[in-house]
Amino acid sequence: MPSESDLIKGCLEQDRGMQELLYKMYASKMYGVCLRYSGNAEDAGDLLQEGFIKVFNNLSKFRGEGSFEGWIRRIFVNTSIEHFRKKNQLYRLTEVQENTVEDTDIDAFNSLAVKDILALIQGLSPGYKAVFNLYVVEGYSHKEIAGMLGITEGTSKSQLARAKGVLKKALEAAAAGTGKKNPNE
Repeated sequence: MPSESDLIKGCLEQDRGMQELLYKMYASKMYGVCLRYSGNAEDAGDLLQEGFIKVFNNLSKFRGEGSFEGWIRRIFVNTSIEHFRKKNQLYRLTEVQENTVEDTDIDAFNSLAVKDILALIQGLSPGYKAVFNLYVVEGYSHKEIAGMLGITEGTSKSQLARAKGVLKKALEAAAAGTGKKNPNE
């Protein structure tokens, strides 16, 4: 197994073996990122391909600051967000609506399997899902999310609160055994 710097150097030198190795090392993790934002396997596959093209085309820009995997992940998140922005429009809220949404705690996660929770998240509307993933999963701030999605910070906070509310209801229903696992039902 080559070192990270040897792998990067080989890819920059157009070594197909090193490029294939880099792909194999990160494809499954990055596919998960793509799937989280796209919601279906076909779009996730397209995003995976587009993301790796960007990785290989921009590899010379990696400065070695921070983790290489983190740098790759950021490319895939940004690629997914670009796709999201082209495909969807977030529901625009007025300032009055934004200020009336309360944050919600989710306690029912403990009783469900990870695959069930992921299925619930995938069932969120595109706007809710994007903000939820960026904030909760990726760790971006509302200010960063607002910039990425072209919305206000208040809208980002509101979308997150509403997503949590929808998930809370769906989680409670799923935990209670009602079988209602789609949060949009």
